Amino acid sequence: MNPMLQNIAIGVDIGGSHITAVAVDMEKHRIIEASRASDPVDNKAEADEILKVWNDTLRKVLKGMQIFNLRGIGFAMPGPFDYVNGICLIRGVPKYEKLYGINVGKAVSSALGLPCDCRVRFMNDASSFAVGEAWAGKAAGFEKMMAITLGTGFGSAFLSDRIPVVEGERVPKMGCVYHLPFGNGIADDYFSTRWFTSRYKEVAGLVAKGVKEIAVAAESDPAVRDIFSEFGTNLGVFLAPWLKRFGAEILVAGGNISHAWELFGETFESELKKEGCSPQVAISELKEDAALLGSAYLHDEEFWKAVQPALRLM
Repeated sequence: MNPMLQNIAIGVDIGGSHITAVAVDMEKHRIIEASRASDPVDNKAEADEILKVWNDTLRKVLKGMQIFNLRGIGFAMPGPFDYVNGICLIRGVPKYEKLYGINVGKAVSSALGLPCDCRVRFMNDASSFAVGEAWAGKAAGFEKMMAITLGTGFGSAFLSDRIPVVEGERVPKMGCVYHLPFGNGIADDYFSTRWFTSRYKEVAGLVAKGVKEIAVAAESDPAVRDIFSEFGTNLGVFLAPWLKRFGAEILVAGGNISHAWELFGETFESELKKEGCSPQVAISELKEDAALLGSAYLHDEEFWKAVQPALRLM
């Protein structure tokens, strides 16, 4: 097989309640939009049922594609997971724990009848987002970057020359920050949707479904707007020491909360400056597509060789 013909990889994003998959042109660094498929998933279902939905979604992407053009499939996958060997290690949480111990790579490859040179590879979802931004997004051309995703949880990754940095003195343990102490808890308690909904209830006495609803209320209520300022200040105070320690040239932010950036971005950046920290700050334009691109990039062979030591520690 001429490897030059194999110019397509499929990127897959496994969310809490959905799967999205799309073909990616590896030469042009871009998504083939017509191939996109997305389906809801019951993350508490039995393993066979979950895998059936995933494989059916992948079949939609493969439809009409010449299989000999396919380099492989890459998954952006929440942990814990054995990313090198493709085995799910999730247990003790309701999401996807029925997959525990299953070799997802082999199960997918077998169900789809993939040729033996067509690999199924995996990477942590926050790292996939960061790699997608470094390969084809706002951080392309920068050597050292940090990416954060602000949503249901607080995702993060540090990259040096597109490779996640997960150990050493410059980054926290596991190369992510959600578990680090902050305020009366950990960072994930303060930089996620649940902090916003809880703070909104304290300030306005109202229950909100999510940050979008709170952002709308902030347009007419200065007290609610202050919640966003508080969030931006806290985020700046928390991230500045790590951005400095790592020497990040750019910080890329994504996730649902980043859609309200105009409400907290200014206070965040001014707090960074106060702390003597001045990376370029960018909001992801790729958004959810960054993880799809990052997972597809696992089929760049140079990257795959270079990233395996980091994958073993994720």
